[in-house]
Amino acid sequence: MENQNSNQNNPDNNTGGGPDNNRRRNNRFSWIFCLVAALFVVFSFSYMSKQMEQSTLREITYSEFIDLLEQGKLSAIEVQPDKERIVLTPVTASVDYNSNITYYTGYFPYDTGLQQRCEEAGIKYAATYTDKTVTILDIILSYVLPFVLIYVVMILLFRMLTKNGGMMGSVGKSNAKVYVEKETGVTFKDVAGQDEAKESVTELVDFLHNPGKYTRIGAKLPKGALLVGPPGTGKTLLAKAVAGEAKVPFFSLSGSDFVEMFVGVGASRVRDLFKQAQSQAPCIVFIDEIDAIGKSRDSHYGNDEREQTLNQLLSEMDGFDASKGIVILAATNRPEVLDKALLRPGRFDRRIIVDKPDLKGRLEILKVHAKNVLMHDSVDLEAIALATSGVVGSDLANMINEAAILAVKEGRTVVTQEDLFESVEVVVAGKEKKDRILGTEEKKIVAYHEIGHALVTALEKKAEPVQKITIVPRTMGTLGYVMQVPEEEKYLMSKEELLARLTTLLAGRAAEELVFGSVTTGASNDIEKATSIARAMVTQYGMSEKFGLMGLESIEDRYLDGRPVLKCADETAAEIDHEVMELLRISHEKARELLAENREPLDKLAAFLIEKETISGKEFMQIYREAAGTKEESKGEEG
Repeated sequence: MENQNSNQNNPDNNTGGGPDNNRRRNNRFSWIFCLVAALFVVFSFSYMSKQMEQSTLREITYSEFIDLLEQGKLSAIEVQPDKERIVLTPVTASVDYNSNITYYTGYFPYDTGLQQRCEEAGIKYAATYTDKTVTILDIILSYVLPFVLIYVVMILLFRMLTKNGGMMGSVGKSNAKVYVEKETGVTFKDVAGQDEAKESVTELVDFLHNPGKYTRIGAKLPKGALLVGPPGTGKTLLAKAVAGEAKVPFFSLSGSDFVEMFVGVGASRVRDLFKQAQSQAPCIVFIDEIDAIGKSRDSHYGNDEREQTLNQLLSEMDGFDASKGIVILAATNRPEVLDKALLRPGRFDRRIIVDKPDLKGRLEILKVHAKNVLMHDSVDLEAIALATSGVVGSDLANMINEAAILAVKEGRTVVTQEDLFESVEVVVAGKEKKDRILGTEEKKIVAYHEIGHALVTALEKKAEPVQKITIVPRTMGTLGYVMQVPEEEKYLMSKEELLARLTTLLAGRAAEELVFGSVTTGASNDIEKATSIARAMVTQYGMSEKFGLMGLESIEDRYLDGRPVLKCADETAAEIDHEVMELLRISHEKARELLAENREPLDKLAAFLIEKETISGKEFMQIYREAAGTKEESKGEEG
């Protein structure tokens, strides 16, 4: 306890110097830097001036000087005994005369007749004697003053750079943006479909507003809460809503803001962030994408920037006092890669799952985003919620916006149910490609393929009902598709329902084989989905008689791509492939048998789809019942 208290009272024990020591070190470095720079500039100017002076002088020998004097090529000379030289002024008409060059020769004091010879030749003679007495004023003006001026200029430039975010000033400073309630404009009313997550963060807000009723019973404010879920489910929106409700300073930044190319910068920014937070407590700190700095440390010891930043974050979360009202919120899509030390109690005490919304949640999200959009009275948002199973909140918001844009495009002042269903298709499958016109044969193949899916769906008891069938190409690559809408939300799927799904997926290929006697590339996506379901039945769901309840795969990145990873020997993997192939073969044969028994409804529905290109679920079922009734009547007459 003594060690812990000392660390809390003196944060520098944990940070290796603290912000004040770092600031003093930076100030000393800046003074030394300016001093060295000023000296360098002074010596550079002195050297350059000497070089420039030397470049304009040309020395000749004393005998050459006498020859020029006797030949009358000089107009004047100036004797400078202090510099031990004689400066010559040649006659302008001289061949080698150059007005930009000063000619001189060495001073020879024993030539006493020099002045007399110059007077006889008509050459001006002058002698300059410089007073070599040096005063303090001369020293100040010649040496001290230039140095002081340059030093002052360097200091001003340095301060301007640091003030504008230069390297020396910005390194170690936190880039956290402080949002206040009036700036976020988001409250819990704007967050729908996440009741459990909203309830968890509501407790945090209430604790910040009324800490007394919790501390009386002995409850402590959680230091941190980790928001976990797939992209687009509203983790950042929930964090902003916390800021809007709490009405306290809200520090928002991303995990990548801590990572820089300079080693130690991330740790310094963590220290600066927590110092700001403590000075403005109670407050909320939100770190988005915390996996950028919180990845698990491996067995190989390293001293890289990310690991130093993580260590500093762990230290700071242990060091601050939660009773002051500082709450750390973090969000991630990859909780499985986070370091175990970050997830232990006392750091992130609470994990809040922000998962994909269920039917009720999707309906609430649609209502939230539709409240500012003019809707027709006949709009049924519940039907849209049923048709968007597995869709996240951001996609639902995009669908409402796309429906509004489509209504304006069509010249309507309100959004209709057709606009909403079209927006669902736009988000899921893309826009219609009006410039892609299918040929007669291709159109027929696509029509039979899609009717094959729909017809087997109607024949299978465990399949979901058909909402729409179309053979209009879409921008995401589909030449046609069947939209199925479940009658109710389901959280479990039986083996029979999965087998019905396999049969439905493979019915398009079965229809091509039955009608045309050949196959096309159009079933590639169906085969991919069917293979994924069949493999999951064998390796994850324990629905294989051969392997029983043995788990053969595990899911990685559950909230991202959900990639399965095999956990078995190579021999077992080969046997898994055989089991998957057998499931797909049985489902394919069943689909082909069902279509062969209902060839007349298949032909009538395909012909109608070729003519209309898009038919609704009601039209499909009406034609199917008429064709099936005709078939039964013909069977009765034969009997």
